[in-house]
Amino acid sequence: MEVILASGSPRRKELLSLITKNFKIIISNTDENFKEGLTIEEQSKRIAYLKSKAVFDKTEGNRIVIGSDTMVIKDGKFYGKPKDKKEAFQMITELQNNVHEVITSICILIEKDGKIEKYNDYDISKVHISAMSSEEIKRWIDTGKAMDKAGAYAIQEEFSKFIERIDGNYDSIVGLPTHKVYQILKPYIN
Repeated sequence: MEVILASGSPRRKELLSLITKNFKIIISNTDENFKEGLTIEEQSKRIAYLKSKAVFDKTEGNRIVIGSDTMVIKDGKFYGKPKDKKEAFQMITELQNNVHEVITSICILIEKDGKIEKYNDYDISKVHISAMSSEEIKRWIDTGKAMDKAGAYAIQEEFSKFIERIDGNYDSIVGLPTHKVYQILKPYIN
């Protein structure tokens, strides 16, 4: 069974390789705009579905396509990928010295012998970031690693020294809830 990751994220690639080494990557290039009237959980699940479906529709045969989406939320405010260093600084300033949620959704579409199954789920974790000085925030942003991350930070990078605690699944915060993905893939990869 062919396994396809519908993401160019090196972090998701690394996490999926913990489950199976046999997969390929096809980037979905999906529009990630919000649809009005949906909750954050519904938005995230919808975007993961759109990513997975875009690649699923471009491929054929027996296959598993995995799409994922990660969002950072604090007090009802959504933090996507920053547009520039100024926005990254603002995001970290608002997230530091507090707790926020990270929601990562997955959509796994499986076609086996003409039968299609869909799994669409999410995982929520809480991240507690310590207080940071302006200089510490600037140093982090100057690494260049803040710009392609939701919330302008990466828990798996040197930013980890500012993470006081997490409540939830580490891999979900990084970008792929491996515990959920494995349970779905297990019958097909073992």
